[in-house]
Amino acid sequence: MSLTLYNTLSRTKEPFEPLHPGRVSVYVCGPTVYNRPHIGNARPAVVFDVLVRYLRTRYAVTYVRNITDVDDKINAAAEASGESIATVAARHIDDYHADMQALGVLPPDIEPHATHHLGEMIAMIEALIARGHAYAAEGHVLFRVASFADYGKLSRRDTRQLIDGARVEVAPYKEDAGDFVLWKPSTPEQPGWDSPWGRGRPGWHIECSAMAETHLGDSIDIHGGGNDLIFPHHENEIAQSTCAHDGKPFARYWLHNGFVNVDHTKMSKSLGNVVLVRELLDQAPGEVVRLALLNAHYRQPLDWSDDVVAESRRKLDRLYNALRKVDGWQDGWRDTAPDAEFIAALDDDLNTPRALAALFALAREINRNGPDAVAAARRLRASAEILGLLGGDPAAWSASVADAELDPEAINRLVEQRTAARAAKDFAEADRIRDQLAAMGVVIEDSPDGPQWRLARSQPQ
Repeated sequence: MSLTLYNTLSRTKEPFEPLHPGRVSVYVCGPTVYNRPHIGNARPAVVFDVLVRYLRTRYAVTYVRNITDVDDKINAAAEASGESIATVAARHIDDYHADMQALGVLPPDIEPHATHHLGEMIAMIEALIARGHAYAAEGHVLFRVASFADYGKLSRRDTRQLIDGARVEVAPYKEDAGDFVLWKPSTPEQPGWDSPWGRGRPGWHIECSAMAETHLGDSIDIHGGGNDLIFPHHENEIAQSTCAHDGKPFARYWLHNGFVNVDHTKMSKSLGNVVLVRELLDQAPGEVVRLALLNAHYRQPLDWSDDVVAESRRKLDRLYNALRKVDGWQDGWRDTAPDAEFIAALDDDLNTPRALAALFALAREINRNGPDAVAAARRLRASAEILGLLGGDPAAWSASVADAELDPEAINRLVEQRTAARAAKDFAEADRIRDQLAAMGVVIEDSPDGPQWRLARSQPQ
C-alpha cells in the first residue's frame, strides 16, 4: 500500500507522490516565541516529527520548521517584562527547544529565523509589486487580493466570509478591505529595518513564504501546521508565493492537525486553562506526553485531561514491560522491518491510533512467550522508533514506574477506586485494580474498618 495523505486543498485523501522522485520537501510553521510552549504548540511539532520520521524510511527528506522572532506579541511581551525584544525571543527559543527535545521531537534539518531573512522578504515584496499583485500606501505594502483569482480556495470561503473571519483592519490606505499587509511601518520603539518603503517590519504571512522559497524553492511537497493557520496565514501564503512565482503551485499537499481542548473546553488564555508543556513534564516523562498526543488521529480534536496522561503512562508501561520480558531482541532490531499492520496504519493518512493498536498486538504476542517472541520484540522496537517511542531502557523504565507507583497517596487513590467499584458492583473493575496493586507489590486486606493495604512483608497501612 502506498502512502495516502489528506490534502486540505482538495478535501480528499490523495496518494502521495513527491515532486522529485526520491526527494521530499516539508515546511511546517513553527513557534512565535513570546511565551513558553503549551500543549497545543506541541501537537504539530510531534505530529510532523512522526510524519518526517516515516517519510525518511522511503525518501531523502529536507524538513524546514521556522522560528517567528518578530511579531507584535513578542513586542508586547518585551514591553511587559521590561526586556529587549531580542532577549524575550532568545529565551523562549531556548524554552521551545528544551520542551520539544523532552518530547522526543527531532530537530528539523533547517530552522530559519524570520529576522535572518529580511532581505528575502523585501525581494519577494518587490516582485509582487512589479507583477501588480501588491501596492505601497502610506508606509505600508499590501497584497492586492483581487489580483489572485484562487484566493479562498484553501479555506473554502468566499471573499466576504474571508474578510469577516480575518477581522481585517479597515484602513483608508487600502484599495480593498480584504487586502493584507506585507510590510508595515515601525514606531521608534518598535523593531524595524530599512526598506524601499521606509523603516518598518514584515507582515507575518510574508515571512513563511520567503523562508520556504529560500530553503526549499518555488514549489514544495508538503506544508503543515495547525487548523487555526488555514485562514488567514496559509491562505495568504498561497496567494503571495503563487503570484511571486508566476503561477507555480506553492505546496502540493496541505496537512493540518486538529485543536487540543482541555476537559472538553477550548484552550485559551482568557479561560485560564492553558496547559504548558513544562508543567506536564513536571508531572510525567516526555514520552508519556508524546504518546498522549498520538492517541488521537492528527486531524481530529484531542481532548486533554489528567486521565489522558495517566492512561498513556499505563500504555507505555505495557509496551516497555513486554520488551523487558524478552532477551535477545536488542541485537538486530535496527535491521528488522517494521510490522506490516503498523505500516498499513501509517500509510492510511498517518493513522497513529491504529498504529498504536498494532504495537499492543505485538506486545500481546511477546507476552505469550512463544517461539516468535524475540522476532516480535524486534518488530515492536523497530515500529515504535518511527513514532519516537520506546527509545529508553526497558529495565530502567520499569524501575522508574515502580518508584512512582509506590507513592502512598497514589496507592490510597487506587484503594478508594477499588472500594467504589465494589460498591457499584463492578467487580471486574475491582479485580483489575486489585491485580494492578498486586503487580506493584501491594497487598489489600479487607477488614471491618474497611480495606487496608500493606507492602508485601510489611505491616498494614
